[in-house]
Amino acid sequence: MPTRGRLIPALVIFIVTAAALYAIWPSHPAQFLPRYIPWPAGQGVHLGSFVRPTMRLGLDLQGGTRLLLHATLPEGVQGNVADAMDGTLSVLRRRVDSSGVAESEITRQGTDNISVQLPGLTPDQARKLLGRTALLQFCERAPGAGQGAAPCDAQGQWVQATGILDGKTVPLTSRYLKANAQVTNDSIGQPVVVFEWQGDGPELSRQVTQRLLGQPLGIFLDTEQLASPTVQGVIENNGSISGMPLATTGDKTGARDLVVQLNSGALPVQLSVLQEQSVDATLGTDAVQRSVLAGEIGLLIVVLFMVLYYRVPGLMASLALLVYTILTLAIFKLVPVTLTLAGIGAFVLSVGMAVDANILVFERMKEEMRDGRSFNASLEAGFRRAWPSIRDSNVSTLITTVILYILGGGVSIPGLGAFEAPLVRGFAVTLAIGVAVSLFSSLFVTRTLLRLLLGTRIARNPELLGANLRPMSDLAPGELRPAGGE
Repeated sequence: MPTRGRLIPALVIFIVTAAALYAIWPSHPAQFLPRYIPWPAGQGVHLGSFVRPTMRLGLDLQGGTRLLLHATLPEGVQGNVADAMDGTLSVLRRRVDSSGVAESEITRQGTDNISVQLPGLTPDQARKLLGRTALLQFCERAPGAGQGAAPCDAQGQWVQATGILDGKTVPLTSRYLKANAQVTNDSIGQPVVVFEWQGDGPELSRQVTQRLLGQPLGIFLDTEQLASPTVQGVIENNGSISGMPLATTGDKTGARDLVVQLNSGALPVQLSVLQEQSVDATLGTDAVQRSVLAGEIGLLIVVLFMVLYYRVPGLMASLALLVYTILTLAIFKLVPVTLTLAGIGAFVLSVGMAVDANILVFERMKEEMRDGRSFNASLEAGFRRAWPSIRDSNVSTLITTVILYILGGGVSIPGLGAFEAPLVRGFAVTLAIGVAVSLFSSLFVTRTLLRLLLGTRIARNPELLGANLRPMSDLAPGELRPAGGE
């Protein structure tokens, strides 16, 4: 019987796998499993503010929105729009990433247009995220406006706050902000937005806040008011904004949202929406279901091969493969990783690599048992001798994923220019996670399950362990028989 020392790791694996299965269980299981069984509906993951109801799908699987943005220089700024486009693309990327939208595509179209594809967002959500790309304005109530101040809202209740530099009226905008605003907590645990000025910002801020002591200072983006904190003191180099909710509630901008706006509002150019298009899923729900079915059939075929050829070790490897599948999908959902067709392909590829590692181990084990070693000694020697090959093959794959991830992020290559492909990065991330988890399942999980056989009749039966089969190289074509047979 297995000892307590061997049962505890197996019990831990079972508990972790059960929790992962609960996390990934679909809300509509009949779409992916036999419909004649009354499967319970999945509830997703809900732990406080951490919520993961479903898998995150890419633009090719769930659709989204495509926007065409037009770039122009802010009024009064001299220069060439084309020279500022690279900086604009970088800022847009940070802005989209900050919102949690993954697998987006942001590409330059011509000299002054930018194409943006956002999976899972409606056109209205996309406009709210990217359409408000003008410089942030810091404004004061209209009665205290300086001469020639521009309106900050359509109603004219707020006007641009200005200061005097070298005898000239200069507006206070986010171009004087450093892109390092962040959310901290005050002494009672309430969120506070901390920001810092640069260039002529400290002098302009000093003049404005000194004039507005005890009055509100409006923060606007494209005539929309984001916040209107009351000035409590003169602000020069840095300041803070308190009294805001942490996240967006209704029409109120939360502290995290304001930080994103402050850090990404000072775009090199101003952007306007030229075109918007709602994109339907190119594969659709039916194709997703077919992909899942194909994966289930492929997994079943692999399991049958492993069990028929490697017998009981093959069964244990199949259980480890099931554990791998559940854990990997759970990681994809909890991180979360946006699944695209390329990502699904990477996941299937990593399944094959997980089986490959077990095959190397089992062949080593069979060699040891044919030499007369016990099951225990063959088990440990098999994993030890197969490890260098498994390690080298998986490390080389991980190196490849790192290269793909770096290049897919828009790294400029001398002589070739910049290469930006979010789908390539998604493939790299998915494959890297799959390889890492496959190492865990093929080595630790399979080894733990095989150790449960120590001291049992199975461990003393070469036929059940597949060790009585002759090596494949000794067989004639189409022949498979015991090593001692004729």
